[in-house]
Amino acid sequence: MSISTTIIAGHNETARMDIHELVRRLNSHLGPLLVAALAGAKDRKLPHKWAKPGGTVPGPAFQKRLQLAHRVWISIADAETEAIARAWFIGGNPFLAEDTPVTAIREDRHKEVLQALTAFLEDRQDV
Repeated sequence: MSISTTIIAGHNETARMDIHELVRRLNSHLGPLLVAALAGAKDRKLPHKWAKPGGTVPGPAFQKRLQLAHRVWISIADAETEAIARAWFIGGNPFLAEDTPVTAIREDRHKEVLQALTAFLEDRQDV
């Protein structure tokens, strides 16, 4: 599968997913602390509330960040491993000026995050 196909498949899967299930999966893979951080939530308990069926629904800005994080997560986890995907989220990234993807997602630098994802999946070395 090509990289653009992988990214589009991730988008389609994420777009069809209930937000509570999406957050539950992110909590499972990244932990609620990182999920709160990438969403920009000040209350670290919110990811637990968002993950409950019929629970609190994240606001639109939070949802946009959570959806991007999920798209990125499944793209890397499918191409590599879950451990590598988690490491990618929390490590400094040369394609993001050495910021972490968690920080870039929180700062709504979504285009940059997707470019960094593509570079990673293509195993590109040029920054």
